Amino acid sequence: MNGMNTAPYQDFAREKLGFEFTNLDLLITALTHRSYVNEHRKSVHHHNERLEFLGDAVLELAVTEYLFTHFSEPEGILTAWRAALVRTESIGDAGDKLGYGPLIRMSKGEKNGSERAHLQILANAFEAVIGAIYLERGFDDARDFIHKHIIVKLDGILESGSWRDPKSYLQEISQRVDNQTPIYKVLSEEGPDHDKVFTLGVFVGDNMMGRGIGPSKQVAQQQAARAAIAKYKESGEK
Repeated sequence: MNGMNTAPYQDFAREKLGFEFTNLDLLITALTHRSYVNEHRKSVHHHNERLEFLGDAVLELAVTEYLFTHFSEPEGILTAWRAALVRTESIGDAGDKLGYGPLIRMSKGEKNGSERAHLQILANAFEAVIGAIYLERGFDDARDFIHKHIIVKLDGILESGSWRDPKSYLQEISQRVDNQTPIYKVLSEEGPDHDKVFTLGVFVGDNMMGRGIGPSKQVAQQQAARAAIAKYKESGEK
């Protein structure tokens, strides 16, 4: 990493991860987006996608091991819990709280991207950081990091019911409470074809129970369903 100030990366490792990297290039690469390499081809040659690939596998193993060891639920339930823990929103939020966002090297275009794109970059970097920790310190330290920042979310996920498929769960509630099936309607569609943003509402009868925004209709529907579930819960229905 010739010519760059690496001190903030080691400071981050020491303050947030609890150790210093012997091979600091691992952490810097974990926080380097492909777009940055494309803009600096002469000086930067590695981005974080290989480390992300490794970290994703370590994350899934650590979460699976924890759930298998601590719970006796059947495979389908544990799979749903694991999916809720490792989805983009969960690991992106963990990355945001860790505060490494300003350290991620990316192109100017990516810096000005959508909120959803930014969350995806944070999530990918989180997995890459796991990969870097695994290579630097081994599985036990990587697992400790995952427990501290991801598995800690499990109680909240179970309490809120957010591990359930939101559309299926909403349909269960709406049919039980209102004897009606929810209907999803597109409220707006903005942006170019390669970067669409959809806003959808979910209606139970004539009432809009929730609104969702996402890069696809499916994501927006899920967000709308979660909003509707929260509204039912506020009224005492579960």
